Amino acid sequence: MSENPQLNADGSLRHLLTIDGLPSSLLTRILDTAEGFVAVNDQEVRKVPLLRGKAIFNLFFEPSTRTRTTFEIAAKRLSADVINLNISASSQSKGETLLDTVDNLSAMQADMFVVRHAQSGAAHMIARHVAPHIHVINAGDGRHAHPTQGLLDMFTIRRYKGEFHNLCVAIVGDVLHSRVARSQIHALTTLGVPEVRVIAPRTLLPVGISQMGVQVFHDLAQGLKGVDVVIILRLQNERMRGARLPSPQEYFRYYGLTPQKLAHAKPDAIVMHPGPMNRGIEIDSAVADGQQSVILPQVTYGIAVRMAVMSMLAGN
Repeated sequence: MSENPQLNADGSLRHLLTIDGLPSSLLTRILDTAEGFVAVNDQEVRKVPLLRGKAIFNLFFEPSTRTRTTFEIAAKRLSADVINLNISASSQSKGETLLDTVDNLSAMQADMFVVRHAQSGAAHMIARHVAPHIHVINAGDGRHAHPTQGLLDMFTIRRYKGEFHNLCVAIVGDVLHSRVARSQIHALTTLGVPEVRVIAPRTLLPVGISQMGVQVFHDLAQGLKGVDVVIILRLQNERMRGARLPSPQEYFRYYGLTPQKLAHAKPDAIVMHPGPMNRGIEIDSAVADGQQSVILPQVTYGIAVRMAVMSMLAGN
């Protein structure tokens, strides 16, 4: 039995629950595999038969546009049968437990579950519970992790910047509540990025963030000096308890990315955002729609990365 529940004894991927603990070689293999699927997505017929006959269940207990839709597109392009569970119309609304729901769907011959849940650890619990032939992908659990978002962000960075070993990357905003930021930090440090910065007010930083191998800045202009990649995070008001900020306008004044503030970064720096964006709060429209923005390519690359993860889980 492998020590990491995500890996089989031979080191291959069994589940994808978090980037934390995965070796650099495996992350690189996922990115390399995704490169091949970019070509598939550019073809006139965007389908390959790698998951033909497989049943993939999307279990999204939280709202999602980009993640749920790109997972569905990715699975269909791999020729899988895709079932999107309508949570509000499911037996969950009648009091059925999460694991009972999973057991019943497993009895319908599920091969893979893609799970988004408000509770941290939900995907891990399902992965420990399902039969050995069933695979689980964490599509975001609470504040904990969002591994495929972290991977598609790494894919985007590599596409625009090449190697990781000479980059300076800044993550700006609500790190405290962001599962995306945690996955990004684990991926960046694992892949050898020498300088990872987080820029945020003190109230939006988790305790012990500096122990994750990042440099902490509270001044946006100072933190952006000389960076190659700027990743903006959404203010996650739905996860906040109590007042963390004076006002959205005050936040934009100090931490919102404008063309003037972006000028502190390198001239060829790229700007990323996992979405959804709050324009005028964390990012100015002139930046979001500007020449340095790669926010929409991130979404496109998400299809290829999720195709890569699902195909590797299925043993292809």
